[in-house]
Amino acid sequence: MTDDPAGYRRVTSFDVARLAGVSRAAVSRAFTADASISQKTRAKVEEAAERLGYRVNYLARSLNGNRSDLVGVVAAAFDNPFRAMQIEALSHELLKRNFRPILLPTTRASDVSEVIEQVLNYAVSGVLVTSDAPSSSLCQDCARQQVPIVLINKGDAIPFVDRVVSDDAEAGKIAFERLVGRGARRLVMIAGTEVSFSARQRSEAFLRLASERGISASLIEVAVNNYSAGFSAAQKLADVDPDGLFCANDYLACGVLDRLKVDPALAALRGIPVIGHDNIPQASWDAYALTTIAQPCDVQAEQAIDLLTSRIAEPTLDTRTIVTPVRLHERNSG
Repeated sequence: MTDDPAGYRRVTSFDVARLAGVSRAAVSRAFTADASISQKTRAKVEEAAERLGYRVNYLARSLNGNRSDLVGVVAAAFDNPFRAMQIEALSHELLKRNFRPILLPTTRASDVSEVIEQVLNYAVSGVLVTSDAPSSSLCQDCARQQVPIVLINKGDAIPFVDRVVSDDAEAGKIAFERLVGRGARRLVMIAGTEVSFSARQRSEAFLRLASERGISASLIEVAVNNYSAGFSAAQKLADVDPDGLFCANDYLACGVLDRLKVDPALAALRGIPVIGHDNIPQASWDAYALTTIAQPCDVQAEQAIDLLTSRIAEPTLDTRTIVTPVRLHERNSG
């Protein structure tokens, strides 16, 4: 036998209310942040819930109300270590502010708008997008429903949608100045500018400065900004014989550095200055010791959720963009 009045079935808020001698509404308030409830009643509810092993069903609560504490996080490219850093920072910041993240994985070929439409069925309080930007029409629908969308490192200017973007123009400038300062005069940028707003912005700034200063610089375009693309693109370096290289992200740069180490045809290029972007954990490994430009994921997470919470409070705010500062981390590669 058991003193649990619910027996072996799932414990509900009704069971907690009966054992605590309070109303079901009081149980709900006891597990709602900032709800109006006396300390004595809260203590009775918590004691009963602990005795019964009761857990709040937050998903059911969201489906029964107009809004929940759930926030959708749309992301792709999970093979990139930077994405893991970004998702971790966003998740921790959401939890710290009493939101609960729902991860919405996508691929580059998938329809981000379709994924967001699905998560709207859960009465989410907002959506953070690190993958391809959703359609303008969906964003307008979300605005009408007062569901904020915040884009992170996306270039699309969409009404009612706020953005947090890394200072990619400054990153391009930092990389250029660093390489030229080390005596480089034949520069190469490796980037997938067609698939990434950030890569495009960094490349444009880097190449524009080179043109303005009369420094030779060329772009090696890749289809995807990942390790394999960097490893393959390194083969093309023999044709241009650079003395300084800037990769749109660290993931690309690691692929390039590994190819330089193992390809005899590229032996002459071993040791040229190489700069990456993102400061992923692998950048500090002795195998790479990669000089890189960091965009702080924790700061971007705070900024994104600041925008989200302020738009929840005031849905008619003007569209806003916050630019996150970057800084150079010096290591042996560049």
